[in-house]
Amino acid sequence: MTIEDEARTAYAAYVDTRKKIEAGEVPWSSLENFFTDDVTFIDPAWGRVEGIDEARVFWDESMVGLEGWSFPEAWTMVDGNRVVTMWWQVMGTRDDGTEIRVPGISILYYAGDGKFCYEHDIMNMSHVMEAVTESGWAPSGEFNMPPAEPVRDSSLPATRVGITDDDV
Repeated sequence: MTIEDEARTAYAAYVDTRKKIEAGEVPWSSLENFFTDDVTFIDPAWGRVEGIDEARVFWDESMVGLEGWSFPEAWTMVDGNRVVTMWWQVMGTRDDGTEIRVPGISILYYAGDGKFCYEHDIMNMSHVMEAVTESGWAPSGEFNMPPAEPVRDSSLPATRVGITDDDV
């Protein structure tokens, strides 16, 4: 099995878990099974999160109140250890039945053994806010705001030897 095949297989399992999360079957922190202990996760609103313990907390806290949103995949490409995927953030449906959605891109770096050491999610936050306004969305109960000044460093984990920022 090539590294690309391994990365595709790991990412397909990751997406299957996300579907279970969206269905309310498991918590967002279930994503921990797909990441290394030294993971770096970069969110467009929350910024840089380092380490699996911080990521686990981030996944659960950042998604509170966003129940009902979904994140279906549109396409995925794999090049060596890199996985690049385009997905939709779906926030509701218009009166005509079309989805209110915003495109997102994720760049992941596969570290082996079914795990990724890096994910960088990219979205145009102006488009997100326009979609939120159009949908009339309001949090379902609790909601946690992103930090006022998130860390915007998108470099790879410092603990990863032999890869550089050019690899992402």
